[in-house]
Amino acid sequence: MKTEDFNFYLPEKLIAQHPLEDRKLSRLMILDKETGKIEHKIFKDIIEYLNPGDCLVLNDTKVIPARLFGERKNTGGKVEFLLLKRVKGDQWETLVKPGKKARIGDNIVFGEGLLEATVLDIREGGTRLIEFKYNGIFNEILDKLGEMPLPPYITEKLGDKDRYQTVYSKNEGSAAAPTAGLHFTKELLDDIKNKGVNIAFITLHVGLGTFRPVKVDDVENHDMHSEFFDVSKEAADKINNAKKNGGSIISVGTTSTRTLETVTDDNGVVKSKSGWTDIFIYPGYKFKIVDKLITNFHLPESTLIMLVSTLSTRENVLNAYKCAVDEKYRFFSFGDAMFIK
Repeated sequence: MKTEDFNFYLPEKLIAQHPLEDRKLSRLMILDKETGKIEHKIFKDIIEYLNPGDCLVLNDTKVIPARLFGERKNTGGKVEFLLLKRVKGDQWETLVKPGKKARIGDNIVFGEGLLEATVLDIREGGTRLIEFKYNGIFNEILDKLGEMPLPPYITEKLGDKDRYQTVYSKNEGSAAAPTAGLHFTKELLDDIKNKGVNIAFITLHVGLGTFRPVKVDDVENHDMHSEFFDVSKEAADKINNAKKNGGSIISVGTTSTRTLETVTDDNGVVKSKSGWTDIFIYPGYKFKIVDKLITNFHLPESTLIMLVSTLSTRENVLNAYKCAVDEKYRFFSFGDAMFIK
């Protein structure tokens, strides 16, 4: 299977640069995964497609303000950090620009000394292992000094950083938002719950590997990034009970999907566990637990469009994407949504 098989034409003007004022008023494409039939709705209409006894699974990770701007302690040279993931304690794997200004042993200061970092190691791929030193509470300092790590295709500055968080975000640790969930409001979630739909929260801390392009010709040769997940017993029980009683499991986003498929055994039972996953879902994969998917519109030739194609077919999904372009849907993180049923 070739990476180019997942390419499509996308005009740059369709890349959404800012979120809509009202989250639930994004457009919603409905795709029948079997027939390929397409309907056009508004996101708030999603409730019409959810039935009592179904289980809606949401990723409650919270994006940290992971972009930091500092300078080398000795020379004053400007340095930009992007925190990818906490390794342990105050040690983080980090992207650094320019990389040549972050050699092993170098010290970088942020916020006139509120935060200081030492480069411990240079890792494969050029990322740095760094250790922070500070007085006080790290998250409070990060909130004061850091900026939201918006994807590279968003070039406009975000006025309200809470718009790059879901309304149910809780567990801090992501370098990017689980964007399919950005369309939900608290009121819409209440209405869904009142309809008799179960809601389960799981966690996967999204890394920037999500945006890493597939650079190999053959899909099977792609090296998938690893991300931390946590699924509680309460969430596992809700999902398993819904499935047992004939309800559909509706995953919100590719991050929830990858987590669910990681923790589900070959008998279709979700296990409560935490750890790291590098699962790569592309056509040929057989889903163990996920029945339906709410997702945004993704980059050409990305692992995300490959996952989406797996739940339906590549032909159905690429046809839906062509339709989305023709109908001028908004793409990517702040864009519109698709429901694959």
